[in-house]
Amino acid sequence: MSCAVPPGLPLVDATTPPVIGLSGPLTPSRVAGLCDDLRALLDGTGAAVVVCDVAGIGPPGLAAVDALARLRLTARRAGGRLRLRAPDPALRALLDLVGLRFEVEGQAEEGEEALGVEEEVETGEAAV
Repeated sequence: MSCAVPPGLPLVDATTPPVIGLSGPLTPSRVAGLCDDLRALLDGTGAAVVVCDVAGIGPPGLAAVDALARLRLTARRAGGRLRLRAPDPALRALLDLVGLRFEVEGQAEEGEEALGVEEEVETGEAAV
């Protein structure tokens, strides 16, 4: 059985989320095409999460915020989630400023403890 994966997008196994890459400039027609590719990727692979590599996005601005907001909405409408890879600190600050919160690859998801973090134990109490 084969999946309908859009041309140019890599086929991945069930444990590795598919990745889409963003690079500038992000024009409205290009963003519409990226949304179509994302929808096809989610539908074709059945993935719950798609990683969006934003390392090549260039200087963050409103075009990047608009593109990420549209991609996130597309993912949600298709029953999936969008996770960012390698966001520039300025992009993260801009997304926070406008109220868009994204999962970032390598960070613990909401409600989960980060790996390698242990709770502090009061002296005299048994470690759990």
